[in-house]
Amino acid sequence: MKSAVENLNPTRVRLTVEVPFEELKDSLDAAYKKINQQVTVKGFRKGKIPARVIDQRFGRGAVLEEAVNDALPKFYTEAVNEAELNVLGQPEVDITELKDGETLNFTAEVDVRPAIEIPDYSGIEVEVDAVEVTDEDIEKSVEQLRERFASTSPVERAAEDGDVVTVDLEAKVEGKVLEDGVANGVSYTIGSGELLDGIDDAVKGLEAGGEATFTSELKGGSAAGKEAEVTVKVTQVAKRELPELDDEFAQLASEFDTLDELKADSRKRLENMKQFDQATQAQERVLEKLLELVEVPVPEKLLEDEINTRKHNLEHHQLGQMGLTLDKYLELQGKTAEEFETETREAAVKGIKTQFVLDELVKQEKLNVNQEELTEHLMRRAASSGMSPDQFAQAVVEQGQVPLLVGEVARGKALAVVVEAATVKDTNGEIVDLSDEDEDETETEAEAGTESAETTEAAAEEKSEG
Repeated sequence: MKSAVENLNPTRVRLTVEVPFEELKDSLDAAYKKINQQVTVKGFRKGKIPARVIDQRFGRGAVLEEAVNDALPKFYTEAVNEAELNVLGQPEVDITELKDGETLNFTAEVDVRPAIEIPDYSGIEVEVDAVEVTDEDIEKSVEQLRERFASTSPVERAAEDGDVVTVDLEAKVEGKVLEDGVANGVSYTIGSGELLDGIDDAVKGLEAGGEATFTSELKGGSAAGKEAEVTVKVTQVAKRELPELDDEFAQLASEFDTLDELKADSRKRLENMKQFDQATQAQERVLEKLLELVEVPVPEKLLEDEINTRKHNLEHHQLGQMGLTLDKYLELQGKTAEEFETETREAAVKGIKTQFVLDELVKQEKLNVNQEELTEHLMRRAASSGMSPDQFAQAVVEQGQVPLLVGEVARGKALAVVVEAATVKDTNGEIVDLSDEDEDETETEAEAGTESAETTEAAAEEKSEG
């Protein structure tokens, strides 16, 4: 077999393959054997029909077609390996010449990963928010904790902002009560915004036994997104009482003996959270700068697949669980369909570019993933998916997703290398040292840009192998 490669553009090639007819022998034998098992000829036992009889009865062309279909994937794969191509998706194959007893010639056009040159990235500089925890931040944190330990006591007066009311609800759409539109004994804090729009105005001023009707758009259930006439009846009004901010509260709400100790712990936790946010911000901005430095052609077919994957996941998983349609989601977001399409395409392009660039860095920096790193990553992914580590690991193995997880970890390490080489300053002009930050955080940013793209590419490669 002889093969040659022609670069059609940076992400697509044409393979020209010439196969001497003798190299089709195994496939021809397999074709005769297969046809033997499928047909019957009087005078011959099944599976024992001579080749010449099959040629006479069913035509040599049928045998050649079967043999070529069997041989093409093998010769295509050999040509790809010989040229050391990193192909994406299924090839478009065209048989240019088939001469019985002489030769089989064909071409195959296929998308490939582009060659990427990573420039010197040590000069990358980014600015991030400074880590500053104010007294107001601490007071707000302690106040939120205080809210969690609030108690309630029934009162005989009209409901006011901040009160906890117990209500019965009935929703009608077009005059009919919905099957899932009745709820009794619902506890609601006025002003929390946790129920239906309009309920605050409806219940304020009502005493126990009072009733009101208002119109609201349903957020979930069988009539999600529709306007409903909602009747609300107040069965109890209770006043919320917050505990005093003192040492006794600190002992009730935490493991600390004094309020000062509780506040000191709140400051430390807020600092840790802001440091995490700062590290994430640094990674995002370093990645953006890196992508600006690298020219990355994007295969159009892979891009279209990635866009479709993102749309499918949004519509059928995320929005589906929320009971929203895409149109309703866009309305809530204040976006047009055109804006959504543009944003989705831009995100898809960034995801693919991120994966290509970080994968190239993995090779360039000779980064490897050990078992401990893979296990830690698997534990985090299991936690985010709501599955136990054992369940998640089993699903990953059954679906053949282990290489995808390895790729995610490797890309996280690649981004960490770039972040470490970059100069990161905060808004106060101070150098930010991220060396003590957990490398897992860097993995998170790498995964965010590449998970969907990697799934799309894996699907493309699976089709190619098929």
